[in-house]
Amino acid sequence: MNVNQTSRNRLRLTAERFGNSRSFHSITSTTQFVLDILAWVLAVTIALVMRSYLQAAPEISKIVKDTLLRVLPMVSVVQALTGYIVGIYRRRWRYGSFDEVKGLILSALITTIVLWVIRFFDTSVDAFPRSAIIAGGILGLFFTTASRYTWRLIREQLRRPSAQNSTKLIIYGAGEGGIQIVNTMLRNPNSQYLPVAFLDDNPKTHRLRISGVPVLGGRNEIAKVTQRTGASTLLIAIPSADSTVVNEIVGIARESKLNVKILPVVQSLDERQVDAADIRDLTDEDLLGRRRVKINLDEISDYLVNRRVLVTGAGGSIGSELCRQLVRFNPSEIIMLDRDESALHEVQLSIYGRALLDTPQTVLADLRDERAINEVFDSRKPQVVFHAAALKHLPLLERYPHEAYQTNVLGTATVLNAAQRTGVEVFVNISTDKAANPISVLGFSKKIAERLTADVASRTKQGKYISVRFGNVLGSRGSVLMSFRDQIAKGGPVTVTHRGVTRYFMTISEAVQLVVQAGAIGRTGEVLVLDMGKPVNIHDVAEQLVKNSGKPIKIEVVGLRVGEKVHEELFAEGETDERPRHPLISHVAAKPINQTSLTKNPNDSRELMIKLTQEK
Repeated sequence: MNVNQTSRNRLRLTAERFGNSRSFHSITSTTQFVLDILAWVLAVTIALVMRSYLQAAPEISKIVKDTLLRVLPMVSVVQALTGYIVGIYRRRWRYGSFDEVKGLILSALITTIVLWVIRFFDTSVDAFPRSAIIAGGILGLFFTTASRYTWRLIREQLRRPSAQNSTKLIIYGAGEGGIQIVNTMLRNPNSQYLPVAFLDDNPKTHRLRISGVPVLGGRNEIAKVTQRTGASTLLIAIPSADSTVVNEIVGIARESKLNVKILPVVQSLDERQVDAADIRDLTDEDLLGRRRVKINLDEISDYLVNRRVLVTGAGGSIGSELCRQLVRFNPSEIIMLDRDESALHEVQLSIYGRALLDTPQTVLADLRDERAINEVFDSRKPQVVFHAAALKHLPLLERYPHEAYQTNVLGTATVLNAAQRTGVEVFVNISTDKAANPISVLGFSKKIAERLTADVASRTKQGKYISVRFGNVLGSRGSVLMSFRDQIAKGGPVTVTHRGVTRYFMTISEAVQLVVQAGAIGRTGEVLVLDMGKPVNIHDVAEQLVKNSGKPIKIEVVGLRVGEKVHEELFAEGETDERPRHPLISHVAAKPINQTSLTKNPNDSRELMIKLTQEK
């Protein structure tokens, strides 16, 4: 089939759809017009009869009959013309909507005024009484609105999913998120779920009915409501719920043998409404590190919109999420740099839906290759840089400290120098909580990277150079959570280094949102420390994951590894927690370290890094 034939077929199908749509609206409008005329006939008749009875007029039936024969045609014509002009019969509004009700009010008001004006010129004996005109207008509005409301209820009832084909669902959360998701389900006859009850801890919502679904109590009534409704699934429909709230609800729900679903964190329900596609299974991240993070979009947009943005380590867990979130701010160009070609393929695919690796978006280069890095900066001239590339696995770096020095220290220096030379406006170095009072090779190398960033900040009047420090991110490659999952999948045992060891956790999405916000509010030379919430006991996490798996798996305590702390720290000695711009971001002054202290190929990389960390 040629292109012209295809185009003609598309036009024909479009015309048929358009014609069918117009035909449907025409039938609906005609039917509603007839119903409205009947409504007005009924309203006028009732108004006239009431007025005649109140006046105790003789021969009521004759008066009513004679008056109606004169008035009804006039009322019908006036209502028809008014309704058409206002737009009721031209489908200007969605059927049964509040906008259409406003149109009905306007139409009834105009019709009443027109009939009132006509009455002034009608001096006949059987003229329509003025009092009946007003009463007829009120009744006419009531009946036309009632007919639409009734028809809307019938349509919504016909669209509801059936209990035979859908899973009965309890909605926890009678707020905006819960209401949106319920309305979506009830308008789809093919919905997988049928909402049968709301639960909410706010007593003011109890005994309410929302879209026909009753609110039957709070979280303490989960078991009772489950038995009453026969529901098998509970949906936590509070997009802003943190992990503490989620844990408490999940614990009660599982006692009632309910399958638990959840809505993801949504930053603003005004920006994007939730729907059935957002419903997903509960994850370990929801139970450990779920928070609603508020960011200032205006501040972020000021330094990202229409800028050339470079992300090093773009294929890693943090780097790839950075790329995905940065695209939202419409940079003029996003440059994703990594030495792992497979990782670049994955991140490009996740953002653009295709990944041929043949576009300028992806750059294959290694931080250790100074010539290649300089070439990228000289040719692409990035204005904003997020430096996320690093070696991060603590036990491995303890064995190979030279590798940590080459990448995390010298590689960072290379990127910083290239950024300074080409006039980068904003440089954000991604650091780690292990840089606070470091005792490991990883901590030493990242602490030096923070100080190198502060050094460039102190030596240049152009641009802003900051570091962002945070702890473990849930779901990142090689994280403790992934290790536990792998061990559970293989039948165990699950290994924990120490019964009392604690770590800070935050989801990748939350961490990256705050990193992007930090780039907007940080002052050059600072280290910005992200609030990671309360530290979590790792042994408790292991127990929870084993419990969730339903498998009889043992947990073994194997002892701390070299370079590990029992409790991680976010602030080093002498650093104070000050949050002048954002409640979840602290500002800490960093001490610069001169790059002349660096050695290209030291004999002992570990000892050199310890010395550099302590250098004043």
